[in-house]
Amino acid sequence: MQKAQTLRFREAKRTQQSFLANLEKKTLLWLAARTPAWINSDHLTALGLLAMAGAGAGYFWSRWNRAGLVVVILCLAINWLGDSLDGTLARFRNCPRPRYGFYVDHIVDAFSALFLLGGLALSGYMSPWIGLGLLIAYLMLSVEVYLASYTLGDFKISYFKMGPTELRILLCVGNIALFWKSISHVAGRAYRLFDIGGTMGIAGMMLILLISVVQNTVKLYRKEPLPQRPRRADGSESAPLAPLALKES
Repeated sequence: MQKAQTLRFREAKRTQQSFLANLEKKTLLWLAARTPAWINSDHLTALGLLAMAGAGAGYFWSRWNRAGLVVVILCLAINWLGDSLDGTLARFRNCPRPRYGFYVDHIVDAFSALFLLGGLALSGYMSPWIGLGLLIAYLMLSVEVYLASYTLGDFKISYFKMGPTELRILLCVGNIALFWKSISHVAGRAYRLFDIGGTMGIAGMMLILLISVVQNTVKLYRKEPLPQRPRRADGSESAPLAPLALKES
């Protein structure tokens, strides 16, 4: 019974076209071949979540000590290892769990975003409102991605050549910049660098969200258009079909 249910499940097609996708894939396969047998994908998933919680704590600590920014960079590197290698390791060992993996991986992503952006909002380097806006935009975009995965069978991981790995690198670059300058001046006014970056991130994610919603709605409508009313022999429209529930009653 369980085997039959697994066979009926069809995994969504993964679309990954970021700048570093090819290099990252080769690196992950190299690491998967050398991962000790006692380490499994669940260990890596847990490692990625703990690392992102550590990144959030590092940002919070950086409010008093900029060494916390270094902790964040290290934690983001560990998060990449756990979050990216878990699925690759499962597929390399020919023991994928598509439903379990999809669910756990993305609920972990939601908590990871909460930890990271919560810590960033409390760091003093970003306005709490900007941090909240980033979290809301991320979660809304995530909902759209998961709905598209279910209805269209297309799981998008990257947009405009930018994926999770590229975003981690940008965040690390931003942390390094904070060591030298945390305030920027625009039109004669002072702004926090991460407020500027966060505002751009919100705008970018909302733009991607709107584009994806329009494109996917059009695709789904073409697959499932409104039914046409049946016509009589003389070409006139007949009365609309009665709902199934009314027919059965």
